[in-house]
Amino acid sequence: MKDEIARLNEWFVPQFGPIRFRIFVGMLFLPYTGMCISFAVIGSLLSPTMAWDRVVAIIIIYFAALGISAHAADSMGSKSKPWGNRFSNLELLIMVVCGLFVAYGIGAYYIVYYTPLLLPIAILEGFFLIAYNYELWNGFFHNNVWFTISWGSMPLLAGYIMQTNSLSYAPILVSVAAFLVSYIEIKLSRKYKETNQNHELKSTKGLELTLKIVSITTILFAIMLLFFRVFQITF
Repeated sequence: MKDEIARLNEWFVPQFGPIRFRIFVGMLFLPYTGMCISFAVIGSLLSPTMAWDRVVAIIIIYFAALGISAHAADSMGSKSKPWGNRFSNLELLIMVVCGLFVAYGIGAYYIVYYTPLLLPIAILEGFFLIAYNYELWNGFFHNNVWFTISWGSMPLLAGYIMQTNSLSYAPILVSVAAFLVSYIEIKLSRKYKETNQNHELKSTKGLELTLKIVSITTILFAIMLLFFRVFQITF
């Protein structure tokens, strides 16, 4: 109960509506899911040519796979149950399955017809989703490094592959930047959760501000690049 109350006070959780609605929205971790989607969009925009349906597809894929499935799996697999027991394991499992059905259904279409090189990314992301969130092998994959690889670097590479069915030095180099930004985010987020649960108000507010800056800046950067590409603005 203490952890649930602390979670409900986090800055990305709405302060209105029924308790289950608030927890569901909170479980989506929208600012951080937005960062992951932003990396996928940035990877897409590195391509010299654009297929806009694939940009929409990669956004839906990562929202379904990370925003819904991975976070529902994390709530199921977490030993501490930070969101409480407002959703049963069956309900959480339904979220996991539905999200993966959407993500892999869309992904399979593009893999079969356009981008077979996306298949290794899809397999690895599925593996990390299960291994990280269910803390398999005594939590070997449940750490900051694997988090930043699976939800930082790999989405950026997936976005590029989705457009080109290839890899080059540019997306690999930019994926390193995505790794670093994701690493900063997860380190701050874990510290923020700890101070919030311990009611360290001053530290919590400082970390909250930094997390807002990191997440919003990343999302706005992706939106800006997308705007420039759509309207073919160059400097």
